[in-house]
Amino acid sequence: MEPLQAPGGQWRRRASFFARKAILLALSTVLFGYVYSKLSPMAYAGSHPAGFGLGFLHGALMPLSLPSLVVGQNVSIYDDNNLGRLYKIGYICGVNVCGILFLGPLFWRPRPANLEKRN
Repeated sequence: MEPLQAPGGQWRRRASFFARKAILLALSTVLFGYVYSKLSPMAYAGSHPAGFGLGFLHGALMPLSLPSLVVGQNVSIYDDNNLGRLYKIGYICGVNVCGILFLGPLFWRPRPANLEKRN
């Protein structure tokens, strides 16, 4: 038999959960914006055409640029002086690797204990 809970107990837990998530989102947004503001000048400073490596770096940094763009800063997310297809392939790979590293853990769930005993 489950213990009886006050009617507001579940609501308070959910409110606390969402408040923690909102604070975490705000802090990570500020952190990503700060990191991007420091890395962006170094990543886009070259005068030579960007190839696969810089395309990969620019693609990996692109999701971090969102907070800066939202607050009104005009930051670079793509280098116009590039080598064409090779740069674009690197850019796409960078975006995907960044997505896997940052968003992948959100979808990870530990296996239930009863499934681990069967294997």
